[in-house]
Amino acid sequence: MGRMAARNHVDRVLSVASNPAAADRSGVANSWRRCLVDHKLDPARLGPPQTLTQSELKTSAAAMDELIRIAMPELDMLHGVVREAGYCVNLADTAATIMVSRLPDGDAATTLRDWKIYTGSVFSEAVEGTNGLGTALAEERPTTVQHHEHFREQWAMFSCAVAPVFDEVGRLAGAVNITSCRADLDRAAHQMALAITVQAARRIEQAIFRTRFRNGWILALARSGSGDGALVAFDEDQRLLGATRAARRALDLSDEAIASGLLLSQALRLDGARLDLSAEQTRLLGRGGVGFGHLAAPVRPASGLAGRRERPGEARCDADLLRLAGSDPALMRSVSRLARIADATIPVLLQGETGSGKDAFARAIHASAARAGRPYVALNCAAMPESLIDAELFGYEGGAFTGARRSGSKGLIAQADGGTLFLDEIGDMPPALQTRLLRVLENREVRPLGALRPVPVDVRLISATHRDLGAMVADGGFRADLYYRLRGLQIDLPPLRERGDKAEVIARVAAEEAPLARLTAEARTALMAYPFPGNIRQLRHVLRLAGCTADGGLIAPGDLDLPPCAAEVPAADFETAERNVIADALQRAGGHVLEAARSLKISRATLYRKMKAFGIEPARAH
Repeated sequence: MGRMAARNHVDRVLSVASNPAAADRSGVANSWRRCLVDHKLDPARLGPPQTLTQSELKTSAAAMDELIRIAMPELDMLHGVVREAGYCVNLADTAATIMVSRLPDGDAATTLRDWKIYTGSVFSEAVEGTNGLGTALAEERPTTVQHHEHFREQWAMFSCAVAPVFDEVGRLAGAVNITSCRADLDRAAHQMALAITVQAARRIEQAIFRTRFRNGWILALARSGSGDGALVAFDEDQRLLGATRAARRALDLSDEAIASGLLLSQALRLDGARLDLSAEQTRLLGRGGVGFGHLAAPVRPASGLAGRRERPGEARCDADLLRLAGSDPALMRSVSRLARIADATIPVLLQGETGSGKDAFARAIHASAARAGRPYVALNCAAMPESLIDAELFGYEGGAFTGARRSGSKGLIAQADGGTLFLDEIGDMPPALQTRLLRVLENREVRPLGALRPVPVDVRLISATHRDLGAMVADGGFRADLYYRLRGLQIDLPPLRERGDKAEVIARVAAEEAPLARLTAEARTALMAYPFPGNIRQLRHVLRLAGCTADGGLIAPGDLDLPPCAAEVPAADFETAERNVIADALQRAGGHVLEAARSLKISRATLYRKMKAFGIEPARAH
């Protein structure tokens, strides 16, 4: 922004904020006035946002540990949707401090990192003025702040869409933010981005509620509007235990009414009618067959795997692991073995196709152990450029290399001290870093780049891959000694098409992703017959879309977005297809690696790594 444009922006802020009658088509006048009158901020001030120290960040993250754990699957899915559009995805606490950050690919990530839009940065309205995170949290409502709607002119290059997240009793818990630095982003596209963000926040709220009241019955109200997260929880006596903000509004429920143990029938105005909870009932019907919603039964431990602690060393199992295992015999055996090493430091290697639930299993393993209250730190080795993995994993001292922060950086391994480090797609880790990771596992210490002394660490390591590491070891693509260090206990996650409880998984995911809709018998048949090459992740997307588009709350086969595919696709065929796509992109780009990377929407470093893995030699590399 030039000096004249900056002056014009400041003049406009002062004019609109100081004159309540001034026209303000952007709708940010109230925020601008707060910034001027209450916070005494200067719209022309330049400088980066405040950033927490590592100690401060660790303290703040500990207070949000459960929310972060619950929100991560949804944040990762949201990131997958908006990453290619150049958006980052953040989860912030109530003070507008970014606790989780997922950056997009390419140059946009560099821009966001340069402007300190990452973990630990503080964007409260009282400090940074009108901005997506700060203003959404100040006003406790979904908010967009685009370009020149920001109070400080230096943030005018960014567009933010933010939705607050509320906990199980309706208190503000944090916010989900997506931010883009695209100058050509129009308002219609950004409003669509806000709608996606709001949906993600509502699903996180539902997950919070279902976790808090997992031992009670949960009713998703159908009459309050589609997808608004109106849930109520009640006990075996059919007295209310809790209600989400949307349910409180729909039923006009107060804190006092819930605390008094109001009968469900009174809350729903059913004239004293009661439910037969012993029946396999999935829908609550009112007078005349009017649908009030769908029921979810309490989470109960499976027989033989209950959380008993009478004797030292006795196996115990967390409800999340039991839910993920379902009734698939192989997974139940694996979960039983995991339960017996819950508090050990034995490394766990999760092997399975993309979308089979490796990340969810890793989080559940962490949650089931004594380390559950300690940090859970994850790194996707395939998504991180090779040049950055070293610094991200091991950290660095100030001035260790050109562009390094003056204060240095604590690596992910050190951040996970006392907790769990999850390395996803470990098969994509470059050979040089495999050697460094092996030393960490052997010596239980990490040496940051430029450091004179190593730092002792205590981490539980969980790794995951969709590749055949044994075959990679045989071919020389992966260190044998590291492989056997990682493979303390290997858990093979079957693809959805091979699970013995596929019908149960479909029913559970349908209840989670489309709680206000019901599958027809024909839709169930179609889902059972489909091979789902994208596994549970694909199933979630299919049912989430179907739940939003189905007429009358009934999901028919026509509502299911199931693209044609072969019944079974071996992993080797996926790799062959990936190699062919990369080779074709390089050929069309005339051997220009950067151009091919852009067409594939991946970073140049990632493309170079994949070319090396597949033995592809471009005609000329730039």
